[in-house]
Amino acid sequence: MGKMDKDTKFIHLHTHSHYSLLDGLSKLEDLIDLAKKDGMSAVAITDHGNMYGAIAFYKLAKKEGIKPILGVEMYMTAGSRLDRTAEAGNGKRYYHLTLLVKNQEGYKNLIKLVTIANLEGYYYKPRIDKESLRKYSAGIIALSGCLGGELSQSIVRNDIRKAEELINEYKDIFGKENYFIEIQCHPNVENDKVVRETLIKLAKKHNVDVVATQDSHYPCTDDHKAHNTLLQVNTQSDGREGTKFEFSDDDFSFIDTKKALEIFKDIPEAVSNTMKIADMCNLELELGKWVFPDFKLEIGVTYNQKLRELTFEGFERLEIKATPEILERVEYELKIICDKGYSPYFLVVGDLLNYAKQNNILTTIRGSVAGSMVTYLLGITNVDPIEYKLPFERFLNPFRPSPPDIDMDFADNRRDEMIEYAKKKYGEDKVAQIGTFGTMMARGSVRDVARALGYPYVIGDRLSKMIPMGSQGMPMTINHAMEIVPELKDAYKKEKDTKEIIDLAKKLEGCARHISVHAAGVVISPLPLLEYVPTQLDPKGGKIITQYDMYSVEDAGLLKFDFLGIRNLAILGDAIRLVKKFYNIDINIERIPLEDKKTFSLLANGQTEGLFQLNGSGMTRYLKELKPTSIHDINAMVALYRPGPMETIPEYIKRKHNSQLIKYMDPRMKKFLGESYGLIVYQDDLLFCAIELAGYNWEEADKFRKAVGKK
Repeated sequence: MGKMDKDTKFIHLHTHSHYSLLDGLSKLEDLIDLAKKDGMSAVAITDHGNMYGAIAFYKLAKKEGIKPILGVEMYMTAGSRLDRTAEAGNGKRYYHLTLLVKNQEGYKNLIKLVTIANLEGYYYKPRIDKESLRKYSAGIIALSGCLGGELSQSIVRNDIRKAEELINEYKDIFGKENYFIEIQCHPNVENDKVVRETLIKLAKKHNVDVVATQDSHYPCTDDHKAHNTLLQVNTQSDGREGTKFEFSDDDFSFIDTKKALEIFKDIPEAVSNTMKIADMCNLELELGKWVFPDFKLEIGVTYNQKLRELTFEGFERLEIKATPEILERVEYELKIICDKGYSPYFLVVGDLLNYAKQNNILTTIRGSVAGSMVTYLLGITNVDPIEYKLPFERFLNPFRPSPPDIDMDFADNRRDEMIEYAKKKYGEDKVAQIGTFGTMMARGSVRDVARALGYPYVIGDRLSKMIPMGSQGMPMTINHAMEIVPELKDAYKKEKDTKEIIDLAKKLEGCARHISVHAAGVVISPLPLLEYVPTQLDPKGGKIITQYDMYSVEDAGLLKFDFLGIRNLAILGDAIRLVKKFYNIDINIERIPLEDKKTFSLLANGQTEGLFQLNGSGMTRYLKELKPTSIHDINAMVALYRPGPMETIPEYIKRKHNSQLIKYMDPRMKKFLGESYGLIVYQDDLLFCAIELAGYNWEEADKFRKAVGKK
């Protein structure tokens, strides 16, 4: 046996995170924290058949000074990935194989393998075959796998000849230096010892390095029960039939170096080989470097030139006079857009919306993009930002680090047509909807844990209802609920059952439970998507979706395009169609007069049923008191009718009906608060306050941010 270097550290190379969906309890923060505490220089993430958490893990590990090793525990079929018969793999549908990324090429190849496994090889599990491995093995280290690996299973069957064939085959696929025989120590698992001892003998015989790993599905030993509970939750067990996890009787926690040296004391070089592998893995990802769809242009024309051309065509189309004020604004915006390299993005969005208009698909735009004169001239937005005093800088400024975000709304009954157009224009293999993860929230965790532990429904229901509902962007946590709900805190202290449920629910809270389709997000890539992100089929609908969520997709370099389906736009579309059918009148929804007295009269009388954002008893009451007479009144009511600013509504109504009440804290504020009667109503108002009153300067602010960041 080899000697152990005194500086040897065990590097976890077989670690499952909470992104494993079915059985991963280890949150990324937990993994990195445990690695730091043990002084590990690196740690790997090897979730089952997916790369869901790869980018988030990479960023967090880098931030904490830990080398991230990206990997996957793949499902291998002994035959062809295309074989979906019951006999696939000699009666076993799949085996496990651990793959780790060495470099950029390996990362790209792992993405391809995971995508192939999900789109071509899925049969109960996302499977790959050796044909795929041979094609995309470069830059990847292969470990022979856990007890569920094909090599270990050959030993279990006492088929040593097959085991030796597999060793030679994998050495040939990956190269001897990139193939390791993986040993683990799970004493309570059947065949563990005999398999481990045989693997070591075979490794020596075939001159292959042995590496020690430990299959880790949860952070600490005392998380064993929480892990079993998670399995029962995700397999819909009720606590009486036990868990369906094959190896649940053993410890599958994240072990430290001391533990590794103890359980692998007979073969210390297997522990030191974890450091050898970590040294071989040196992936550096360039995150946030944007790529845009391949928007075709005439030969010799640049994206910037095309954007300028289409922008100035908008003056004639919209019948807008090119005054010095407007031209100055347009040139200012174009310079920022072009300097930051975003011209292709604006051209793509403009083309999508132009297609919608040509095909009578009702669409609109939300958010700060309405502050752009360029987008107004392009036909992306339908609001004149100068007329409505909307600042461009809230949407985009020279120092904004993130890309622009244009939210496109389409009639929900025709949204799929827009996605199909994008696929037709840019390529089926370059367009996909974005995946998103459903997580176990506070209330659901408590309810699920109670059921999994076999408690009567009423107990879980009672406890979950004690937890207040969270708000969008601010989800409620069990810990916070314990702080603000005395009854829950009291029950936790006095009731043994409640304590058990709450303690386990806190460990499950935040775990990814399922992947689904983002309501709006779509990515359009210049190259096939598997060059940037792993993809799979939506479990419910069969659509191709990214395995990365909206944040990781953008980190990977693909901008998110929002295609949101809105029911109200479909209703408007039907109304336009019916008016044409019964009255033979063509209505241009973009040219509806904004001073129609009858419309304001209907609102003032409370006739708001079915109106988007203007219906409901509370809003209707305020509209009757306000008696709106301009579009600015409607805008203000929509902005103010929400928690917080709602208390300003009575003062707004008073000032509208009594101009003597209108006042400004500073005379300069009249310039931008005139339509809101001196009240701060919009986020734009705060921005104008900073610029006009406090002398806010974008360039100086950016210098300050950078200086603070360096400190």
